[in-house]
Amino acid sequence: MGGTTVWCYRSILTRLLCQPEADLASSLSARVSGISGSGKLTPSQVAKNIIAVLEDCDKSTPPLRAIVQWDQEQIMLMAEASTARYRNKCPLSYLDGIPVCLKEEFKVVPYYHRVGTVYLGTEPETEDATVAKKLREAGAVIIGVSNMHELGTGTTGCNPNRYHKIPRNPYKPNHFTGGSSSGSAAAVAAGLCPVAIGTDGGGSVRIPASFCGVVGLKGTFGRISGHGSLPLSYSTVSVGPICTSVADAAIVYSILAEPDPLYPYGLKQPKATLSDMCAPDLKGLKLGVDWTFFKACDAEILSVCEKAMEYLQNLGASVVEVSLPEMEEVKIAHAICILSEMRDFLQPDFNKHFQEMNLETRASLALGSQFTALDYITANRQRTRSMRFLREIFTTVNCILTPAVASTAPRIHESDLLTGSSNISFTMRSMRFMQLGNFTGIPGLVVPIGYSTAGLPIGFQVMAKWWDEAVLLRIGLKLEQFRHQTKKPTIHYDILA
Repeated sequence: MGGTTVWCYRSILTRLLCQPEADLASSLSARVSGISGSGKLTPSQVAKNIIAVLEDCDKSTPPLRAIVQWDQEQIMLMAEASTARYRNKCPLSYLDGIPVCLKEEFKVVPYYHRVGTVYLGTEPETEDATVAKKLREAGAVIIGVSNMHELGTGTTGCNPNRYHKIPRNPYKPNHFTGGSSSGSAAAVAAGLCPVAIGTDGGGSVRIPASFCGVVGLKGTFGRISGHGSLPLSYSTVSVGPICTSVADAAIVYSILAEPDPLYPYGLKQPKATLSDMCAPDLKGLKLGVDWTFFKACDAEILSVCEKAMEYLQNLGASVVEVSLPEMEEVKIAHAICILSEMRDFLQPDFNKHFQEMNLETRASLALGSQFTALDYITANRQRTRSMRFLREIFTTVNCILTPAVASTAPRIHESDLLTGSSNISFTMRSMRFMQLGNFTGIPGLVVPIGYSTAGLPIGFQVMAKWWDEAVLLRIGLKLEQFRHQTKKPTIHYDILA
């Protein structure tokens, strides 16, 4: 290639963590494109491919609408800088040259911080959110900001406003992606980039990851800095990556997870580690399951998840039956907390921009206005109880297992394109296995493990005690091996072609 040192997407997790190198995981973009990682390209060449894809994917019928803001000049500047570093044999990190996108909830220079609305972000940003800054410092190529459910108020990803439109599920374009980190999951599943960053206040990373057949990690509350994202709910929202593989998620987590002086919630956190992640088996691990809770999902999902459980047992883990107390109370208390906090923060918006909000957003914020101070105090007392229950449970097991979502991605109806979608019953059901993690702050990992008869992805969730993301990633690597086949989505771009 003109005599310069070439750069390739190579196997990097094993180089980072496991010696000697094993055939554990392919590289970030090699995994997303389904190749071995032996192809050699420069970041600049890949960036040109991505720009061509971005121009194409929103001209398709229907348009993908995964990335809602991007800038060709910005992408090429970052990619060319990375290419020069590889030529000089001085890459900044294992993410150098890797294409990434960030949910529009984050401030990213020079894009508009719209947060899924038509009224926020009237001027381009001049300062990055902490996660955007750290990705730049690692050499990642930010390809733009991704679509999201307006103000994070729903779990479908349905956002009919003029700047966003409804992102499409790459597996079945007439189905939703899930939300609220909708475009992030769609971008990864469609091959636009192998890494996206989202936020998760009620499953907003894990639900779209499950619906789109990719990996989603919600870190412990405060583990990854939320500085520079709109503080919609200050007690429930965690930041996390959506990736093509567990290995990819581990790499991104290892770079982003550390205290940030600008984000007080994570200042006292222990050092993030990936200890024992590459262990050959799961011997010694105790997997907690509340079977009554676990089985509250569609029969097709339950069948696949039960088989995945058996697979983990065959690798040496033991299944321990546990009881998750007061889960109905958790469901209500979480809803009270997140809606009350969002309603409080968005009070000026609700008064001034009510007519510019989607109908579902108006309904959610109006509901939040009905909760009293007594409701909020009672909900937080429930949080204290639930955290105490979990501390006791985690003295006997290493993690808690559940299906990711109780159903697969729902279908998009014609009316949704014009007026949006509002289905409280679906919203609560989609969050069923998510709320405990948001309410108590424990981390959760969603891994794709199979497909429905209709061809829609099915996910599995692992939750662990606070700050123990390492055990999630260890189990997640094994869950990936359970899935014997990865089906190519209907919408998929090979950015290495």
